[in-house]
Amino acid sequence: MEQTDKPNAKKKFITKRRSFRGGANPHEHHHYHQHQLLQQYSTQFGFCYQNEYQRYHPALLPLPSLLPLQLALTPSFTQNQTVKSKTHSQKSPCKLNNSPFAASSYNKVSADTVSHAPKGSHQQATASLKGDDGKKLIPAGKPQPLVAARRPDSGGKEGSAISLLANHFLVKFDSSQKIYHYNVEITPNPSKQVARAIKEKFVNNNSAVLCGALPAYDGQKNLYSSVEFQNDKLEFYVNLPIPASKGSSPDREICDLKERHEQLKLFRINIKLVSKINGKELAKYLSKEEDDWIPLPQDYLHALDVVLRESPTEKCIPAGRSFYSTSMGRTKEIGGGAAGLRGFFQSLRPTQQGLALNVDFSVTAFHESIGVIPYLQKRLEFLRDLSEKKTTSLTGQEKKEVEKALKNIRVFVCHRETVQRYRVYGLTEEATENLWFTDRDGKNLRLLSYFKDHYNYDIQFSKLPCLQISRSKPCYLPMELCVICEGQKFLGKLSDDQTAKILKMGCQRPRERKAIIEGVMRGPVGPTSGNQEREFNLQVSREMTRLSGRILHPPKLKLGNGGHVTKLVPSRHDRQWNLLDGHVFEGTKIERWALIGFGGTPEQKSKVPSFISQLSQRCAEMGIFLNKDTIVGPHFESAQVLNNVSLLESKLEKIQRSASNNLQLLICVMERKHKGYADLKRIAETSIGVVSQCCLYPNLSKLSSQFLANLALKINAKVGGCTVALYNSLPCQIPRLFKYDEPAIFMGADVTHPHPLDDHSPSVAAVVGSMNWPTANKYISRIRSQKHRQEIIQDLGAMVKELLDDFYQEVKKLPGRIIFFRDGVSETQFYRVLQDELQSIKGACSRFLGYKPFITFVVVQKRHHTRLFPFETDQSSTKNHYGYENIPPGTVVDSVITHPREFDFYLCSHWGMKGTSRPTHYHVLWDENQFTSDELQKLVYNLCYTFVRCTKPISLVPPAYYAHLAAYRGRLYLDRSDSSALSKGISSLSRPAPPKTAPLPKLSENIKKLMFYC
Repeated sequence: MEQTDKPNAKKKFITKRRSFRGGANPHEHHHYHQHQLLQQYSTQFGFCYQNEYQRYHPALLPLPSLLPLQLALTPSFTQNQTVKSKTHSQKSPCKLNNSPFAASSYNKVSADTVSHAPKGSHQQATASLKGDDGKKLIPAGKPQPLVAARRPDSGGKEGSAISLLANHFLVKFDSSQKIYHYNVEITPNPSKQVARAIKEKFVNNNSAVLCGALPAYDGQKNLYSSVEFQNDKLEFYVNLPIPASKGSSPDREICDLKERHEQLKLFRINIKLVSKINGKELAKYLSKEEDDWIPLPQDYLHALDVVLRESPTEKCIPAGRSFYSTSMGRTKEIGGGAAGLRGFFQSLRPTQQGLALNVDFSVTAFHESIGVIPYLQKRLEFLRDLSEKKTTSLTGQEKKEVEKALKNIRVFVCHRETVQRYRVYGLTEEATENLWFTDRDGKNLRLLSYFKDHYNYDIQFSKLPCLQISRSKPCYLPMELCVICEGQKFLGKLSDDQTAKILKMGCQRPRERKAIIEGVMRGPVGPTSGNQEREFNLQVSREMTRLSGRILHPPKLKLGNGGHVTKLVPSRHDRQWNLLDGHVFEGTKIERWALIGFGGTPEQKSKVPSFISQLSQRCAEMGIFLNKDTIVGPHFESAQVLNNVSLLESKLEKIQRSASNNLQLLICVMERKHKGYADLKRIAETSIGVVSQCCLYPNLSKLSSQFLANLALKINAKVGGCTVALYNSLPCQIPRLFKYDEPAIFMGADVTHPHPLDDHSPSVAAVVGSMNWPTANKYISRIRSQKHRQEIIQDLGAMVKELLDDFYQEVKKLPGRIIFFRDGVSETQFYRVLQDELQSIKGACSRFLGYKPFITFVVVQKRHHTRLFPFETDQSSTKNHYGYENIPPGTVVDSVITHPREFDFYLCSHWGMKGTSRPTHYHVLWDENQFTSDELQKLVYNLCYTFVRCTKPISLVPPAYYAHLAAYRGRLYLDRSDSSALSKGISSLSRPAPPKTAPLPKLSENIKKLMFYC
């Protein structure tokens, strides 16, 4: 793609590239390939990532004779004609602004942006809160919103220095450059894709009225220009070749195809000036010249964000904040009717260095653009052999699965030439062979006969239902005549195999990922590939940000050794340690346990006695006692038992009774991963009252010391033990804040939501809290279901209150400090979470008389796109001076790319074995404990070594990780193997309202205080 400095080059290029939008006759190639076989077209595989309005699909069957084009709306204009009908308040000639540059960035957050506390503030509060002296911190009658914690210092100092590169690209903007914000109203209301085609057309055809501007458009209501248009209000009419529906009967939308034809559709565009904004406030905010309490200036940031997304949006498939294109590599089939496509993420962020564009490599799954029938063959196992479906109908359950697979997917028809796209809302109740419709003359026609008479085509799969492509009225399309539209993101839940293939596509070593990102910034589809940079007076760096980080020292660890304490310093490059010569810090004694197997061959079952013996021996080597004899002999059941909930429950109850209702552990061996796993966990933990550990028969045939050790660690943690502790306890490491006789509690919280196509299941919230001090390595949980897709934790106050009660029972004191780690919160939700959840925690504390602990609220973000790379001065070197490409564990960054005012940092606490390490982002929203940067970073990093399931530091602070595991366990309680809940609401044409949230089953009392979820 050639670049040119000529002002009209872009317009010419776009007009040429999208000739269909501009002036191509939609009937020019009407009969092209019209005699090709329909089946050949339907089974054609591949993606074509062009705009829907850019190309036509060839007619494959004889078509009715062409009718002359007619306009459905008046006034009547030619296809290329764009008419300016009204002007208001005439302006003087257009002027361009040119000024010096100022560094800057954008972080898209909600309008209720969290502002900042004054430097040195101790007790942040709202109007309803009081300080330690009893005085109101905010005047009554003039309440102000809660504000995020200010960075307490200039950053941490501990650790050794390391030179790094970050995938942030500095954006310099002219603070005096005005941006003119216009509101766009298009009638009738089009899709984003059509709206962009309309915008492109009226911009190309009205350069004089728009003063030669090349405005940026978000596809909805907002248009941003670097120059002011001639008038504050403009009105245009634009014609696009989109089919217009004329049928008066509901059935005629699809069935009466003879009467339908491509028409020009007229759109009215009203443009109105909303505001004139400049970057002075943003520049002050980034330079920290303005008062701390001002919010982040959103309007100018949002405008620049739209500007920098303009070019990628035109050339790629947008999905969220990412863009996907075949120019970044071929698509890869991942099975099940899905294909992986490469792309990039971009986001404008405010940082300490100024405005920065965060660009990262991205991979996601799209539906394959193939015929609906071959798509279903790939997607659903029972449709692999379609020959039998020509003579037999779908069962009720099969029909539900087909409907679930196709719902909300967009398709086009291939028996006639059209650019019309249809969304699938469901399936017809009747099979295709039984469908009739009434034509315009009131005559009853059979669908099969209609296609034979008008298109000389015999429907092959007459036993299958048709697609229903209207939400409220019957509009039918035979499946075999439909093709999946290209560029549709796969929203369903990926299988384990699909997930593995997508992860493999996105698993790039640091050097490779860095090269891809740099290629995007210099390439033909990236944010700098268009004219927007010059148009809006921007300078976007093509070089990654260079910065200095620090590597924190690993903590000394404490292991057990036959009643003695052993000191260990993780000295390997990956900070991993082993238990070959040592014991876990606290081993448990398991006297009463049992084993049950599901499925498996006789040979696999014969391995069970050896497995029991070796597991018991490995546990003993690690300081864990596991009785060599199960309390009852191993039970072997059919794998079908996992499909029958009542039968499964009776089998488990029988084992519990045989153990005198005092079973400590149940080991379950399965022949493969099974959906009945969810039922097993729910029954064991809520009905039977026993912790369980599952494993697979294939792993028993190749027992390794590592596999047995991992199993032993999980078992030990679930029944009440722990793997490791910090040799120097927290009061020793951070004496300013922590005391032996003043306990603190660490809490973690997370909310898990159902997958995107599930529009009825509740979300699940979990909160965990540490129950021992000063060791702080045992966590119990509270799990609740809540309203569908609600991110704010509804019952947080009650859950925190229960955890504080349990802490008091264990420690005999209430904690004087609460350090709360909240996972799963996006930046747009910071203010809401701070406002609602902090008050819930304070409300829980107020239930105890005179209890006012110091609270620190930290948001933990793993799903971000900042990546750190070792800066290599010697480009010929393949590894950094640590001997590896990835940054080492303990790497922390709290400058340059972090927030310009608020208290946040990136910490990579783990070793990245595959791909590129993703550091975890910790953002402090509230800090009554007044942590310094060094203190909080050391605390988080040291806690990462205390995770019970492994012998290495993890990537996420354990309270947040445990909350994630607990929330996932709650999600399992909702998943039933009979899939009855999953299919609710599928057959309804209209989207049902989420039902009332059902509570989760209550945990059994004897496992409530155990880490059963880990």
